[in-house]
Amino acid sequence: MSGAMNRRRHIGFVSLLLLTIISGSGLLRAEDFSRELPRVPPVEPADTLRNFQVADGFEIQLVASEPLVNSPVAIQWDARGRLFVCEMRGYSENRDDAVSRISLLVDSNDDGVYDTSTVFADHLLWPTALFPFDGGLFVADAPDVWYFRDDDGDGVSDTRQLVLTGFSTSNVQGLLNSFHWGLDNRIHLACGTAGGKVRRVAGDEDGRNEKAVEVRGYDLAFDPRTFEFERTSGGAQHGMCFDDWGRKFVSSNSDHLQQVMYEDRYIGRNRFIAAPGARLSIAEDGPQAEVFRISPVEPWRIVRTRLRVAGLVGGPVEGGGRAAGYFTGATGATIYRGDVWPDAFRSLAIVGDVGSNLIHRKRLSPNGVPMIARRMDHESEFVASRDIWFRPSQFECGPDGALTVVDVCREVIEHPKSLPPEIKQHLDLTAGRDRGRLYRIVPDDFQHRATVDLATQSTGELVKSLAHPNAWHRETAARLIFERQGKTVVSALREMVSQSDSPLGRLHAMYALDGLAALDASILIVRLHDPHPQVVRHAIRLSERLPEDDVLLSALAALVHHPDIAVRYQLAFTLGEFNSPERHQWLAEIVSQNPDDRWIQAAVGSSVGDSAVDLFVRLVAQQSTTGAAIVESLASQIRRQNLSGELLTALRAINGAKEHPRLLTLLGKLVGDRDDIERLIATGALPSDLVQSIQTRIQVLTRAAIQIADDPGRSLADRRDAVQSLQYGNVNRVLEIYDDSLATADSSELQIAWIQLASSLDTPEVITSLIGQWSTWSPRVRRVAEDVLFASESSTRAVVTAIEEKQLNADDFAVSRWQTISKSRNQSISAVAKLFLESQQSRTRDDVIAQYRPALDIKGDIQRGQNVFKQQCAGCHQVDGVGHSIGPSLAAAQTRGAESILVNVLDPNREVNPQYAGYVILTQDGRAHAGMIVSENSNSVTLRRAEAETETILRGDIEQIRGTGLSFMPEGMEKAIDVNAMADLIAYLLRR
Repeated sequence: MSGAMNRRRHIGFVSLLLLTIISGSGLLRAEDFSRELPRVPPVEPADTLRNFQVADGFEIQLVASEPLVNSPVAIQWDARGRLFVCEMRGYSENRDDAVSRISLLVDSNDDGVYDTSTVFADHLLWPTALFPFDGGLFVADAPDVWYFRDDDGDGVSDTRQLVLTGFSTSNVQGLLNSFHWGLDNRIHLACGTAGGKVRRVAGDEDGRNEKAVEVRGYDLAFDPRTFEFERTSGGAQHGMCFDDWGRKFVSSNSDHLQQVMYEDRYIGRNRFIAAPGARLSIAEDGPQAEVFRISPVEPWRIVRTRLRVAGLVGGPVEGGGRAAGYFTGATGATIYRGDVWPDAFRSLAIVGDVGSNLIHRKRLSPNGVPMIARRMDHESEFVASRDIWFRPSQFECGPDGALTVVDVCREVIEHPKSLPPEIKQHLDLTAGRDRGRLYRIVPDDFQHRATVDLATQSTGELVKSLAHPNAWHRETAARLIFERQGKTVVSALREMVSQSDSPLGRLHAMYALDGLAALDASILIVRLHDPHPQVVRHAIRLSERLPEDDVLLSALAALVHHPDIAVRYQLAFTLGEFNSPERHQWLAEIVSQNPDDRWIQAAVGSSVGDSAVDLFVRLVAQQSTTGAAIVESLASQIRRQNLSGELLTALRAINGAKEHPRLLTLLGKLVGDRDDIERLIATGALPSDLVQSIQTRIQVLTRAAIQIADDPGRSLADRRDAVQSLQYGNVNRVLEIYDDSLATADSSELQIAWIQLASSLDTPEVITSLIGQWSTWSPRVRRVAEDVLFASESSTRAVVTAIEEKQLNADDFAVSRWQTISKSRNQSISAVAKLFLESQQSRTRDDVIAQYRPALDIKGDIQRGQNVFKQQCAGCHQVDGVGHSIGPSLAAAQTRGAESILVNVLDPNREVNPQYAGYVILTQDGRAHAGMIVSENSNSVTLRRAEAETETILRGDIEQIRGTGLSFMPEGMEKAIDVNAMADLIAYLLRR
């Protein structure tokens, strides 16, 4: 018998043994895992550097360690070059002990190594971020943000003031974090995943901000003088930063690098626009990418993963059942902005993984409007340690121009609720409270330079530092200029804006003038012609301060054909702040250059304002086959606003346009369904001759779309588009051909298109057709049909009736579907679902897995397994470029093992990873829309379903959002995959 087979049987025996222990005693005995969970001793500071592996050309240096610093999670330098350290000594369960603090570290001989430490503020709970301002220090200690000040200069805080409150403390690893100075002279912070309802406390004498603001899914920026704040786009977990040009990047546990694509305030201007989510994963190798740790996997992590896979303890089976080798604790996203690394390594993205004891780097490159981040190190990492106590949580570039690494230095980094009691009792979650390390990563030839004291410099000297190649110098100088508010420096700033050779100097000088209320149109107009596109982009943005200046507006209009897409993207947003009769002409010119770019479309749509018809008419007149999404969005806005004059203008534009494949969809977006057309006729909102002409045209376009859909000589994309457009066609004609067209569709893609059409028609005839043809479809197609059949109460009732009449089998539908409709407000439907669920209780997922265990001993066929994957899994997973990347990545299945694949396929609800949780959105029209929520903003929520289909729903149409508590991945794959096919699938996924 092979070693692999022995191992599989051993795993099965262990699982069976553990199940016996549970069933016999009701819990796992404490001593069961003690021998598998030895304590791992810490490495002493003198020995720590021996454990590191660093990329060629760089070295890592220790600059501070215990007892000077304990449990550091964030750092910031003040203007004198002193280092404040946020010490979260109460991590992870000892918040109420108030043992956390802020320490002040000083390098007294300026040799680059800190040698003294003073406790600046203590008795804190869970502090996670800090930032110096005006001689004091802002500190995040959820639920609060405080302002501490040392009044007598002894390095110890004497007073503190409560500034903001209401941040949630529900998740110790999702608290507010990452304070940074923004170009806009505000302090920006990440609200984390815990969110909260935040209100201003200090400075609220007039009561304007007494009402709490929900910040879940957002970040926040506040004025450090008045503490007034606003929500900003973001909402990732831990780690937020800006690059030199103000582009914002964030990270979350298993989505290691994301770019924030817009400010939510822009999207909120037009409540009819359904924009993509602001956060975009930009890593070329995917969110939960491979990492190459050199440290041993912690014993507790191995045991926990094994128990999760076996279903003996709760928790998501991440990575498909492997304990490590992928991003699980991504944190501290930082763009290197120092000046001592070689030029080739400037502006790299740096991300730590506290779970894998490493630091990852990526090179950023333009990719249209967003950036793309590409791995730089082949099967290795920028920095990795063999010491599992190395926990790099944050990074900062300081006065020395190097990258400083904040190492929490803990034996265990994990949310305590994610540790089963059977494991947790053998661990010490406080181990490391008295330890902590700060490192810096420098090039091989690095020489420490003298630390400058910017606090003692004159304001004129600070202006020169705005062009310094090191970001810390620039931002600290900008902050001090803002703090001092000295008007005598305006002339020096104006000179820098107009004459500096440094694009960054010109950029910072513009914002410094803005912070002093000394920015005028003449400065901006000059910089709108700057040779550097990023300076132009920010001059455009700052132009929003002067929306009434006609000369400035003319200068902006001259940029609509600027060669840089980032400039045009910002311009599309900014034009919405100006009230000009020519605005729509300029927006049309911008979108016409990149008609299919979703970010340009979102920016243009945000600036349309209350009247979309002018831009709509201009775009329709272009007769382009591209840019359909923006034109359809404008049509929907016109219909929703229900302004008869605009609707009439839009319909006349459509009626006068030449025949075009998109016209039927546009007409449908404008007039809606049959009831809407009849209402328009009845109210006299439209002239009768126009109505008759439109109805005739709909019939002609319907016939043309049917011909395209049924023509095997046309491309698949054209045929699918034609089917989709029929939702707005002549209903009677569509119903005449629907059943035959669905039955004769010559590919699963076309079948899916016809099935999805049924969702918009929602008539008894098409539901009957779906039910009648159900038995002929593959499981992949059935899954799409299932979404349609359960989308409304009437169609759900039809399914229930078909089951009662033996036309359908209840087992054909996912258990998760029945669990969802068991909560239906319709009692007859709910009763049927509950009855079915009761009948299933006798057969557990463990029974199914046991039935399929023989697949582990069968030698599967890789080619057959590939076919199984294409037929059953490709709707939600992607391997070798085949399928859709909706569910967890399967690219690393080779390292996961057959057992974990078997469990994940057959029991996706064993523990639901929140990232893949299912939701049902009930809309005002009574329909239910199911899927994963992939993005949200002020206006809309976007769902993703099988086959990568997405649906964006405006918040104004939503009645209720309800979590199912179940995985988006379907349960019941045993109905489509037998034991032999499972063996084939496993062989394919484990192929070498």
